[in-house]
Amino acid sequence: MSASDTGRLAPNVMHFARLLRRAGLPVGPGEVIAAAEALTHVDITDRRVMRAALQAVMLRRHEHALLFDQAFSVFWRNPDAAKFAQMLAAMDGRAPREEKAAAGARRLAEAMQAAKSREQEPRPDERREIDALLSASGQERLESLDFEAMSAEEIAAAKAEIARLTLPLDERRTRRFRLAARGCRVDLKRTLRDSMRHSGEVFDIARRVPLTRPPPLVVLCDISGSMARYAQILLHFLHAVANERDRVTTFLFGTRLTNISRQLARRDPEEAFEQVAGAVPDWSGGTRIGEALGQFNRLWARRVLAQGAVVLLVTDGLDREGAVGLADNMARLHRSSRRLIWLNPLLRYDGFAPKSQGARAMLPYVDEFRPVHNLASLRSLVQALSGEAPPRLQAAALWETRQ
Repeated sequence: MSASDTGRLAPNVMHFARLLRRAGLPVGPGEVIAAAEALTHVDITDRRVMRAALQAVMLRRHEHALLFDQAFSVFWRNPDAAKFAQMLAAMDGRAPREEKAAAGARRLAEAMQAAKSREQEPRPDERREIDALLSASGQERLESLDFEAMSAEEIAAAKAEIARLTLPLDERRTRRFRLAARGCRVDLKRTLRDSMRHSGEVFDIARRVPLTRPPPLVVLCDISGSMARYAQILLHFLHAVANERDRVTTFLFGTRLTNISRQLARRDPEEAFEQVAGAVPDWSGGTRIGEALGQFNRLWARRVLAQGAVVLLVTDGLDREGAVGLADNMARLHRSSRRLIWLNPLLRYDGFAPKSQGARAMLPYVDEFRPVHNLASLRSLVQALSGEAPPRLQAAALWETRQ
């Protein structure tokens, strides 16, 4: 890189980060700031040193290293994005063990093509309408495709489908009452108050019935490095649910617990996710499930778990603290909720078994153990939540019979 390019270094770092985000890597404002700062301490004329510096501050998972190297080689050396995009598109026919790398290459190709097409965007009078409706076979594939293996275009289509999902929880009888023409109870206070209009004569007897409403919904979502890809897409589902119904409380946790209910309440998804990115400092970091649940039980359980709340715990159960205190906090969370559902993307594997310390500590205290890795699993979750709840402490027994 020549000396004349150093003045454009910060904008170029920002554009490079945008390319990585479009390709599916979790790169936020914090990583952009850290990258710009790191390049001020190294020799940017040495490409190997520059690559190492950017990789150290912008990557959180080793699985993203291949995609990062490809993006770095293109962005910082080859100005012809279209040719490289065509080359990456040819990587689709790889072996099954390289499926994730191929999916990442497709996302990078599409990101580069998108950047190139914006530069060559036609005039308004030259635009044409394109029918982008999914075919039946394409829709079926999208339903069963793992979020981790989706291309950028498939992720956008999945987000559009997720935005249309609704979550009709079964309504429960509360202790409150409402007025009704044929109620089961006499509202004596209302009857006497109405009689005052007729000099104390009672003409009508006011009645009331129990008020029914859906229970509160509480979501605890893991955003550690192993869950970041799924959490990004699940946030679209949680945003749709939060804007569709009331009494929805959402928490994100990695090494700490963050309440993002206020941020997700914004109608505009992009504005909501921008607010979430600014409020969550530990995205794609480590995982302290026991500590996060303990903080929730101490500070939030009494406030948000009233009236028989349903709790969705979204995590793969990999706790870097070795499940310290996890069993006790899970037991308390189970006692405080009407229904505790563990959503784990690792259940997509047929040979999965809860062998980690965190998974073994959590399983005895959940009512249901479900996968959450594609659109079909999300639809299955919606159907399960809209029906009658099964008996409590059923998940561990079902897992024993499954083995």
